[in-house]
Amino acid sequence: MVTGRRLAFGIPSCGAPNVPRMKRITILMCAAAVALGAVAAPAAADDPGAARSGHGSFGRATLTGFAALPAQTYVPGSEPSGSKLGSAPVNGITPPFPGQPVQGFSGIARRGDGSFDVLSDNGFGNKANSSDFLLRVHQVKPDFSARTVRVLGGFNLSDPKGFVPFPLTRADRTLTGSDFDVESIVRDLDGTYWFGDEFGPFLLHADEQGRLLEAPIELPGVRAPENPGLKGAQPNLGSSKGFEGMARSVDGRTLYPLLEGTVSGDPAGTLRMQEFDLRTRAYTGRRWTYRLDDPSHAIGDMIAVDRHRFLVIERDNLQGDAAKVKRVYLADTRDRDGDGALDKTLVADLLDLADPKGLGGASGTFRFPFQTIEDVIILDDHTLGLLDDNNFPFSNGRTPGKPDDNEFITIRLTRGLQADHRVYR
Repeated sequence: MVTGRRLAFGIPSCGAPNVPRMKRITILMCAAAVALGAVAAPAAADDPGAARSGHGSFGRATLTGFAALPAQTYVPGSEPSGSKLGSAPVNGITPPFPGQPVQGFSGIARRGDGSFDVLSDNGFGNKANSSDFLLRVHQVKPDFSARTVRVLGGFNLSDPKGFVPFPLTRADRTLTGSDFDVESIVRDLDGTYWFGDEFGPFLLHADEQGRLLEAPIELPGVRAPENPGLKGAQPNLGSSKGFEGMARSVDGRTLYPLLEGTVSGDPAGTLRMQEFDLRTRAYTGRRWTYRLDDPSHAIGDMIAVDRHRFLVIERDNLQGDAAKVKRVYLADTRDRDGDGALDKTLVADLLDLADPKGLGGASGTFRFPFQTIEDVIILDDHTLGLLDDNNFPFSNGRTPGKPDDNEFITIRLTRGLQADHRVYR
């Protein structure tokens, strides 16, 4: 709201003492100017104090769609999994499991026909227990009227041509959660896929059937403990803190992978966002910093809005009633406040969504209280799609003692993103 200031084109502020003496036409112009100023007021990216305090220019988002895929959904005809989890029940489910669970949605890409590619992450939480979890991309389609998510198919990731230079878990070179921890997915304009991995961190490039097209690409100077090339050297990144989010530029020429953890020597709570040139297959050397609201937080996903702006999910590590921070920020590379980090504007608080129609249950407020929320997609200029990573069978943010479903929600923002039209390609 514009109050107590002079507008750019010289009309006095409506709050000024001389307003009551203005002629009718001037009063009307003043009112119109205030309305225009309210619409055209700069986003909170220009007001970092407002962004950091949690008050952005987008207001309260509204839940507009809800659909869920049951936790115990398995790929038809798939191999058993979870043999390394022991035999004690977890949230009422006893491993091993009869098939490959359709779970862990850690990245999303549009297909252009109303369906989406969603990426399962490394499986059951770490390298040691995920050797029988096959890395997979699922094609899903939400039906918000029926409140369901259909699984239309998918493909496993594999390396049949032997591009990976280190030993893999399986002789058939199907990739598992002990080989890579894939957390982000980008569908390139040529139909191939790029994946961001946390173990290296690596970039992986695959064809439409998930077969690697080249060797994993390392991030120079950064290595996680799981990196197979350490050979006794000290890692400078936390375990599984590699590429959690990754966006494709709107012109399709570059990738922007974002680390989940802070590189040793960097200020606590700062994350590196890199630029990777798809034509030269090399990092350009350009780098930005995303600053977490708190060093204990993590990011979940990111997507480009235009040349300079990205949507980023930031979260705490809590779930259910204990969850305090599940947010979507608009991050701007132009750093207008000069603090050396991406400017942040709060776009949506996922723990405080208006739900007047009761789409998520009782009408009033809807909470998306999952430990890990790792998927965001722009559906139209006012609408976002969001999915959780349910960490099957471990997370129980919706109902204590019950494994979380894979939920797919849509939310409407109070104002448009003014996104580049190329984000819908």
